Amino acid sequence: METEYLQKNLGTCLTQGLAEVARMRPVDPIEYLALWIYKYKENVTREQLRQEEMAQLEHERQIALMEQEMMERLKAEELLFQQQQLAFQLELEMQEKERQRIEELQRAQEQFERELRMNMENIAKGEDTLHGEDRADSGKTLAEISDRYGAPNLSRVEELDEPMLSDVALNIDQIRFTTINKATANDLKRTNQQ
Repeated sequence: METEYLQKNLGTCLTQGLAEVARMRPVDPIEYLALWIYKYKENVTREQLRQEEMAQLEHERQIALMEQEMMERLKAEELLFQQQQLAFQLELEMQEKERQRIEELQRAQEQFERELRMNMENIAKGEDTLHGEDRADSGKTLAEISDRYGAPNLSRVEELDEPMLSDVALNIDQIRFTTINKATANDLKRTNQQ
């Protein structure tokens, strides 16, 4: 039992110490062996402390690596968030520009419709005036209508019903209005599809 204890606790130390005493052959081998064992104990303790310190440093290094990875992940997430915010802002700006463009198109269409109505009213008034003058002048000859000196006295000529200039202008305005309405409708469809 004692040999097991000695072998377990002093086996390596005592074997190395005795080998050192045999090699060195000091004057006082007991004192030399005692000092060597103290030095051995100090070296073993120092080695254990160094091992513990290395383990602690390795643990701290692992923690630092984890923190660095976490910081990099946070930076990547922050960058992604900023990119998403920027994309969202750009999308809002695009929507605002599209909304303003649609409003401008609507205002332009309303303005065009107002002008078209006013033109149609003016044309209608002009036709009424022309028809009224035509009715008043229909019984007179060209010479009677003309106040100029030396105007020939032409016999009365019946005029054929031809489309008047105002009818042609009205048809052109209607074609323009239809074309603009179709273009606006196409723009609105494209906007809704996007």
